[in-house]
Amino acid sequence: MPVSLLPARRWSLLLATSLLTVAPAAQAISARDKVKVDAIEARMTAAEKRYSDALVLVANADPKGTTEGDAALEDMEDVISACIAQKGCQVSNLLATYKRLLKQRADASGDAEGEDGGPLEADPDHIAPLVADVPEAARAAALLNDHRHAFDDMVEYNPAIQAGIRRWLTDMRPSLLTSYENYMNLRGIMWPEWEKDGLPEALLFGIMAKESNGRVHASSRVGAAGLMQFMPATGRRFGLGPDGTGFDTRFDPRSAASASADYMNERMRGLNKNIEYALAAYNGGEGRAARIYRETGGQSFWTDTSYNQFPGETKDYVPMVIAAAWIFLHPQQYGVEFPKLNAQPATLRLAKSTTIYELTICLGSTGTRDGYMRALRNLNPRYEADGWIPGGTTINVTTRIAGLYNRYCVSGPRADLARALITADLNAAIKRPSAATVTGSVAVGDVQAMQATQAAAPVAAPAPRPAAPTRRPAVRSYKVARGDTLGGIANRFQCELPALARANGLRAPAYALKPGQSLKLEGCGR
Repeated sequence: MPVSLLPARRWSLLLATSLLTVAPAAQAISARDKVKVDAIEARMTAAEKRYSDALVLVANADPKGTTEGDAALEDMEDVISACIAQKGCQVSNLLATYKRLLKQRADASGDAEGEDGGPLEADPDHIAPLVADVPEAARAAALLNDHRHAFDDMVEYNPAIQAGIRRWLTDMRPSLLTSYENYMNLRGIMWPEWEKDGLPEALLFGIMAKESNGRVHASSRVGAAGLMQFMPATGRRFGLGPDGTGFDTRFDPRSAASASADYMNERMRGLNKNIEYALAAYNGGEGRAARIYRETGGQSFWTDTSYNQFPGETKDYVPMVIAAAWIFLHPQQYGVEFPKLNAQPATLRLAKSTTIYELTICLGSTGTRDGYMRALRNLNPRYEADGWIPGGTTINVTTRIAGLYNRYCVSGPRADLARALITADLNAAIKRPSAATVTGSVAVGDVQAMQATQAAAPVAAPAPRPAAPTRRPAVRSYKVARGDTLGGIANRFQCELPALARANGLRAPAYALKPGQSLKLEGCGR
């Protein structure tokens, strides 16, 4: 499981206190204090190594990684507390450790979380994008310089958004959590396409959650398809559609993310960067949104003269997307605990032919709510779930899936069980009794009914007598095995016991046999 991290607010308070207590210049300290400071810094170095080693275990799906990672983070907390209390100890020196860990996770790719538990808006001066499971202290340090999400100022938080949040947190909560888990498995593929265009990640999540719940193969009755639900004509405008191999790139996560970013930027440019109108165009048609925006002089989407010109579906769509994005950024405020996922992108070369169904079974569900089938399908949209993928094929996975595959799917009991379940033939369970075993019944005492039935029934021609079974050639001899008895041998080979005994000089009643003794099978049926 991913390394679970200590509460952000706890680290934030600790770091804020530490920064307030650090003098701007190094203090002159005694030799005794210098020894203590050196010991504290050595403890931090050891804790850093322990945490780094734990991340390796986590990447390999080793359950010990979680325990080791938590212990390392607690060590770091103790070191910070000791440094604050120790004369001459510079907390700023210890923050270099957090920066190294932050960089280590940034290089590996992943996800960072903000003050409320949602992903941070990227700030190149303080935090790299796509950082996953970094220590809470490092994230808190970044948050000291980033108290707000940019998205908060781009939309209007009003009762309509609150009503949308209420829906996501009640009957639609399972859909919200499923959307989040699906998105995190695809984040390394999709978010860079939006990030390079300067669009808010929360908006990407909100659209995807509302459109498809993060299911790559989602399709609507009107023809929209894929994670971002592009219609065929709009998809073609942005480079999506059949690619000549029989695959529709509207189902490809990276292509869909890139096209949706281009579409949103196009709409935002024409609508003075108004997110509500851009979302209305995404859902209800760009022509209508542009006309209403122009005719109302760019008034707010929520102005009655604008709002009432949109169809009911769009009136529902816009606040629901913004509500999902808002929860994505502020989960703790609403009591939402999104699942922690180790979803660093990776590739895997299959050791043998398999199917996504078979992989789903052998991988199990460690570290996820619902197993890995949806992640495998989303990351490999060209393959059907029950279609055989040849051995040697390279597929898209996460580092966790790769570790579980090598442990459970290449060989061993779980791999054997998965193959047995996948290849199980339903028809083999159906028994077909012979006609001779099917009998009717007549109630006792209903003789007249039986006679009437027999009289009414046509007289059937007598069934042909079955041909006599072909007699197999007689077995000439048999070597006695340990535990054999003459009676058992006679039954097995359809022999007359007295004749078999006389032929082999055996006397009743013992008919003593010895293992390895050769018997003449004279007069036997087979």
